[in-house]
Order: sequence, then C-alpha cells, then structure tokens
Amino acid sequence: MVRDFRRLLDSNFMSGLRISAISFLNTAPLMWDFEHGDAAKDFEISYTIPSKCAAALAANEADIGIIPAITYAEIPKLVILPNIAIAAKDHVRSIFLISKRPWEEVSTVAADTSSRTSVALAQVLFAKFLDGPREFTPHEPNLEQMLAHYDAALLIGDPALVVASVRPPYHLYDLAHEWRQRTGKPFVFAFWAVRLDALSRLQEGLCLTKIFQQSRDHGLQPESIAILAKEWSQRLDLTEGEITTYLTQHIHYYLDQENHSGLQLFLRYAHELGLIAQLPDLRFLGPTAFSSPKR
Repeated sequence: MVRDFRRLLDSNFMSGLRISAISFLNTAPLMWDFEHGDAAKDFEISYTIPSKCAAALAANEADIGIIPAITYAEIPKLVILPNIAIAAKDHVRSIFLISKRPWEEVSTVAADTSSRTSVALAQVLFAKFLDGPREFTPHEPNLEQMLAHYDAALLIGDPALVVASVRPPYHLYDLAHEWRQRTGKPFVFAFWAVRLDALSRLQEGLCLTKIFQQSRDHGLQPESIAILAKEWSQRLDLTEGEITTYLTQHIHYYLDQENHSGLQLFLRYAHELGLIAQLPDLRFLGPTAFSSPKR
C-alpha cells in the first residue's frame, strides 16, 4: 500500500538534516547538486557503504540515507523519497556472483556484505530458482581470497565493476540479469529513505523530494556524465566509455511503476524465505508519481 505523507510538509521546520550517502560510482549522479552545486549547504553529509547507511538511519545517526531496499523492512518509521532509485532493468554490471563452477553446483558463497539487498537477491535466486539455499559467509571483497576457500564470491559495487572489466577465468553471473530472466521484472537495489522524526527539523521552504530529484536530473545530463566519467575513470582504472555506459545504460535512477512492481516482488520473496520478518508497506513522502526519464 502506498501512503501519502504530504501533511508532514506543512509544519514549521529547522535545517541541518544529516545525509548518509554511498561512496560507490552508481550514486554519483544522485549526489550531483550536493557535490557540484549548492544543495549541500542545507545538510550535513557523510559517505559510507550501503549497509552502513541503513545502520546510521536505524541508530538515529543520520536522517536521510540511500539504503539497501531490504533494510527498509527492518527500520521503523521511514518514508521513501518518490521516484528516485538505484535499479537495473536488466544487466547491472556491478553485482556479480563469480564462481569456479556453474552456479547450480555451488554450495558455499563468500559474500561482500556492503549491500544486504544484493546478498538477499543471491539468496532469493538460489532458494527460489536453483534448488534451495546455499551457505553464505561474510567476507572482505577480495576475489582471490574469497575463491580460495569458497565455491563462489559475491562482489558488489565498484569492486564488481573492476572485476567485470577484466573478465576473470570464472563463471560470471550478473544477478540483476538473472532476476530479470526468472521474474520478468527489473530489480531495485536502493532508494532514499527519511526518518519521520527528522521532518520536524527540516527548514521551512525546503522540499526534500524536489531537492533530491533535481540533483538526480542534473547528474544525468550528458555534460555531467562526461565529468563523472573523467573523475571516476581515474579512481577505478576504467575507461571513460565504460563508466558512461554503466551510468547511462545499466543503472536506472527512477522508481517507475515497473521498478516498483519488481521491488514489491523481491520483498515478498524475501519475506517468504524468512529474510525479513514482515512485509512492509512502501510509504512515500508526498504524492507518488511513477515516471521514467523523458527521451
């Protein structure tokens, strides 16, 4: 059920909300106005990995965070900023199961726990479509060490992008593609969530939805993508073309109707498998208008 929280925007607010953001390439367009404009002046911003964003929200150490989708079910009193997401319509290129053998034969997985949603996605795929659950063990994202002791490795984010670019001599499974093949739906990895109790401190006149949607829109403009490609190619040792392709063709930044449907299905499967205790309502800040970028 989608609920409307517009009434929360009509109060008198204070400024200085704390944002916990992700230090991965795929969030760079979302943070454009905060890094290249003046949006940051009204917030306190820190950077971490997705799982720690969720932990910061849960511990009241952050007011706004871009959280792994599955953690929304575990943190009470959150609302989602509408029509913004980190999703994939098919191949994502930054969530890989890398295996020494076909994944039907995998028994043990070393899992980079930077994003709990990606780990949960792998668990869902095994349990629902590949003959049952496997043994997952948390591990630092070091492919050589992971595969020295386990059948497969789950790599997430920038480390997965780098591995994909060199094509190691193993089986590579893009989990967003595997999900699409089996369900016919896209996959939503993360979205912006806000603590309800923080809204009483939002400065009057600031609209969070507008601020964050505009930052995304500005970050996806061709000239912005070109700047990001140049910046991140040096950080990740990838070509500017590879980064441009990743940001414009593999990551989808809108929580449109199709993505919303994929998110609901994933949460339902996660609940059926006991990965989350309750199936949550998806509650949005303000009216929800599902839309995609204009072409």
